[in-house]
Amino acid sequence: MSMLFDNITEQDKIVAVKELIDDSTPRPSFFFLVILSVLMAACGLIINNASVIIASMLIAPILSPVLSIALGIVIADGKLISRSFFTLLKSTGWAISLSAVTTWLLWNFATSDFHTSLTPEIIERIQPSIVYLIIAIIAGTATAFARVKPDLSETLPGTAIAVALVPPLATVGIGIATLRLEVASGAFAMFVLNLIGIVLAAMVMFSMMNLYTKKTIIAKTVEKADEELEKELESSQKKTETNNISPFAED
Repeated sequence: MSMLFDNITEQDKIVAVKELIDDSTPRPSFFFLVILSVLMAACGLIINNASVIIASMLIAPILSPVLSIALGIVIADGKLISRSFFTLLKSTGWAISLSAVTTWLLWNFATSDFHTSLTPEIIERIQPSIVYLIIAIIAGTATAFARVKPDLSETLPGTAIAVALVPPLATVGIGIATLRLEVASGAFAMFVLNLIGIVLAAMVMFSMMNLYTKKTIIAKTVEKADEELEKELESSQKKTETNNISPFAED
């Protein structure tokens, strides 16, 4: 097993953790992708289109904060854990809410058989089992490994499809909008099952890669990313305030 990690350089590890932290930083662009992915997933589930659902998985950025939680646990960094958990929690709220609104709009203004029956794609997301946990563990292992191996970066889209986080969340919103408790609860259980599998698998992989030795670098990277985010938000706020000033205002 150690042979798998022999050719991972220290620089590879540094680059990997920096990219992971950057990808999980709660920037407006991050949540914009969350919005797009969940809207696409909700529509795909409702019209029973697997291609659309797969596309939503590819653009969803939610996997990054999940991996960051695992990394934070491995290095015992409370700030990274809380930061990543907040991003995940906010993403989850956005996903469920937007899916519910989308479903309600389609329910009331679109002509569809969805009024009387659930699509097969929705049904698949409300039947959690131990098999899905195993799949999540396998996919989480592959994702964590590929994250640190630069030559395996091309496999990341495939693992993103296997690690299905957005479709179950979108299904929760569908269940809420249609007042079907069994749909919402089943889909949320599926999401939690996937989440647990990914975090556990990533923790094992990150530990085996000795990423805990990069704790100082990780802490500095998190601090720098948060400072940059704060500056971006302040700059955006100042521009907004400037644009809101009337051009006819007197000095």
